[in-house]
Amino acid sequence: MRIGDLDYELPPELIAQHPLERRDEARLLILDRKSGKLEHSRFYKLDQVLRDGDLIVVNNTRVFPARLMVNKETGGSVELLLVRPLPEPEGAWLALIRAHRPLKDGSQLSLPDGSALTLVGYQKPGRAIVVSGDNRTLSEILQANGMLALPHYIHRAADDEDRDAYQTVYADETGAVAAPTAGLHFTPELITRLERHGIRTTALTLHIGPGTFVPIRSAEIEAHSMEAEWYTIPESAVKALEHCHRIAGRVIAVGTSSVRALESYAVTGDLEGFTGLFIHPGFRFKLCDAMITNFHTPRSTVLALVMAFAGREPILNAYREAIRRRYRFLSYGDAMLIL
Repeated sequence: MRIGDLDYELPPELIAQHPLERRDEARLLILDRKSGKLEHSRFYKLDQVLRDGDLIVVNNTRVFPARLMVNKETGGSVELLLVRPLPEPEGAWLALIRAHRPLKDGSQLSLPDGSALTLVGYQKPGRAIVVSGDNRTLSEILQANGMLALPHYIHRAADDEDRDAYQTVYADETGAVAAPTAGLHFTPELITRLERHGIRTTALTLHIGPGTFVPIRSAEIEAHSMEAEWYTIPESAVKALEHCHRIAGRVIAVGTSSVRALESYAVTGDLEGFTGLFIHPGFRFKLCDAMITNFHTPRSTVLALVMAFAGREPILNAYREAIRRRYRFLSYGDAMLIL
């Protein structure tokens, strides 16, 4: 599959810049994979679309304030995105650096509150290894100075509204630099209504890293390499999946991160570990029967995933219809249910 096959024209004004006042008021475009039929609804009506016996699988990762603005010894400003702790050296974290010039090993970086960091090396180009330069851990420095790292297409800094709006209501396991945005539409009231209709919910964890948002640059998308992300599927989720299959229910994965975790488990049998699974057209799904997702950017791995699930032409047709009807796109945008 060529990179041009993942292209479409996204009007910039349809990229949502702010969350809705009420999460479940988001519009919901429903795509039937067999017929290609499209229906328009609202997310709060999800309990009227799904059926008794269905299992909703959510990603309960919690976004941490991963963005740090630091100063070099020369006084210049540098932006860091802390990704995750590393096993060694002790106390080290993997970080992305946005600077005019690459920083040298041993560079000293400072924060306004007096905290200090040291760049001790690179895991690979663009992926720095940093440690604390004082008596506070990097986790403590992040809690004191870190900011949410909103996606680049949201043209504003994170503010107070994002503190809650950019977390799912069931976020529990801290470790993501970005939210599993398909889950942002759920409210506690909707989850309760779904349960009353016999639609159960279970949770897994996949800590979303920056690799999910790296655009595909290779001419043939199969040549693209995904950056690994950590996932965990608890025994409670395994039992819920087994029960769903016994009663002939459908497994409804919420978001591409849940899909990747489930299908990684199906491929490897591993309940936890790092996954670099890149799902693109031609992939054979083993666990996911349906998917709730948002509308994705052109030439992205997540768009390739939904095309793998529903087909390229049905997805492009659905996107054209969503654009025609002025749906809101990307992280704070509207939702899509693929059955």
